[in-house]
Amino acid sequence: MTNRFCVKLVTTCWLLGHFISFIATIALSRLNFCGSNIIDHVFCDIVPLLDLSCSDTLFINLEIYVLGAPSLMVPTSIIVMSYAYIVISVLRVPSSIGRQKAFSTCSSHLIVVSIFYGTIFSVYILPSRGQTGVVNKILSLMYTAFTPLINPIIYSLRNKDIKEAVQKAFHKHIM
Repeated sequence: MTNRFCVKLVTTCWLLGHFISFIATIALSRLNFCGSNIIDHVFCDIVPLLDLSCSDTLFINLEIYVLGAPSLMVPTSIIVMSYAYIVISVLRVPSSIGRQKAFSTCSSHLIVVSIFYGTIFSVYILPSRGQTGVVNKILSLMYTAFTPLINPIIYSLRNKDIKEAVQKAFHKHIM
C-alpha cells in the first residue's frame, strides 16, 4: 500500500460519502412536512424523518436502497474477501500456537466489524416492516454509539497488562 494509493482510497471514500449525503439532502428538502415536527428517534436519521413527511416517499425509499445497498455491500464484500485471504494465510502457519495467536488477533476486529455492519444492514437494507420504532432506535444506537464504545475495550483487552489489571480489579470487588 503506497501513500499515493492510500490518499486515493480516502479521497474516493470522502467524495462518495459526500455525494450520497448530498443526494439524500436534496431529496429530503423537496418533501412536505405537515404534521408533528418531533422525530421519535435518537438522532435525526433519514428513515424516521421520512415517517414525518406527508409527501409520497416511495422514490426516496427506493433511492435509499439503490444508494445504500452498494455503499454497504462493497465494503462488506472487501472485508469478507480480506478475511478469506487472512484465514487462508493463517491456515498455512505451521505451528498451532501461531495460528491461535493470529486468529485471536483477528477475532477482535471481526467482532467489532460484525456488530457495526450487522446493525447497519438491519436498519437500512432489510425491510423494516417487522421492526418497531424501539428496535430501530436500539439498532441505530448499536452502530453509532455502542460500536465505538466497545472498540477500544475489545482492543485493550488484547493487552496482557490491561487484562491483568481488569482481573485484579474484578477479584478485588468480588472478595
